[in-house]
Amino acid sequence: MIGIDDEKFIRGKVPMTKEEIRILTLAKAKIGEKDFVVDVGAGTGSLSIEAAKIAKQGYVFAVEKNPAAVDLIGQNAEKFEIDNIVIINSEAPEGLRNVSRIDVAIVGGSGGKITEILDAIDSKMKVGGRIVLNFITVQSLSACLAWLKNHLDYKYEAIQVQITKLEMVGGYDMYKAQNPVHIVTAEKFLRGRTKNVIKVAFYS
Repeated sequence: MIGIDDEKFIRGKVPMTKEEIRILTLAKAKIGEKDFVVDVGAGTGSLSIEAAKIAKQGYVFAVEKNPAAVDLIGQNAEKFEIDNIVIINSEAPEGLRNVSRIDVAIVGGSGGKITEILDAIDSKMKVGGRIVLNFITVQSLSACLAWLKNHLDYKYEAIQVQITKLEMVGGYDMYKAQNPVHIVTAEKFLRGRTKNVIKVAFYS
């Protein structure tokens, strides 16, 4: 069962993937019980926690550079009694160096290094593996799609989701819109094919 209430996580002032986006991300990820999952830009660890509950016989590697967020991931893992999360306090892609294999990758934060992160994930991704990426900015989305278009061993899809939630304002119920999120899902179906670069020679 996925979709832990947002209020149940210890949050502090660290950004967190909200419940509805988390549900969609996990549904797209199709995590198996024995999978090795990486959560890049793990934040409070909300996705890591839910992924670890699915991959009961596998591991989740939560990669996060912010020390305050790393502390929150640990607190949330303890609160939900999760013991198959490995917290990596490092920036990506460096934090992926010691992960032996990747069955599923979830990318929530890229720090402007989405191309390098995808390269690192791809080098350890098995055929049949899946990458789910959440973006708020169009620039990060564009860089991701450019990478995927150049890697013919992936098939991909993208959706844009905007959640609008009912909130009490005084004595009235009103809807409040959250930021739109682009969710890209990619599946590796072949091993190591990239577009051929055609070199044109000009002669005078």
